[in-house]
Amino acid sequence: MASDPGPQEPQHPAPNEGLGRTLVVLQFALIGGLALLAAPAILGGRAPSGAWWLAAAGAAVGAWALAANRPGNFNIRPTPRAGGQLVDQGPYRWIRHPMYTSVGALAAACVGAAPSAWSAGAALALAAVLGTKALLEERWMAAAHPGYAGYRARTRRFLPGLF
Repeated sequence: MASDPGPQEPQHPAPNEGLGRTLVVLQFALIGGLALLAAPAILGGRAPSGAWWLAAAGAAVGAWALAANRPGNFNIRPTPRAGGQLVDQGPYRWIRHPMYTSVGALAAACVGAAPSAWSAGAALALAAVLGTKALLEERWMAAAHPGYAGYRARTRRFLPGLF
């Protein structure tokens, strides 16, 4: 006679650590490329004021997101941290990925500072990487945090009220 093992933990898709690491490497390579393309205009004082405003807004959103997230909870990979908490304060009250919004604003600032096909292409590639990371992160957060579905229903992905 077999014994009943009791309640089973639900089976969730395991995060693909390799894919997460690859996306982070691509993200930082594209950010570095954009910074190198924009550096001459920024350092030479030729960046338009709109680029500076976008950069300031991106930096402010990023700093606010870091302040709202407790130390040890933040992860640059889309994989949720073991024992991590779902944050729904600060900018997370309205958007699920304020750090990606921050990076996107900084990328747009780089394109504004040094507009070219190369900078636009790098920014579009970065947007694709961040979008992929966001989709994976949301799938894995839903598996790790029972309250994530409700959180996702009441927030936007990147911009409050828009997207």
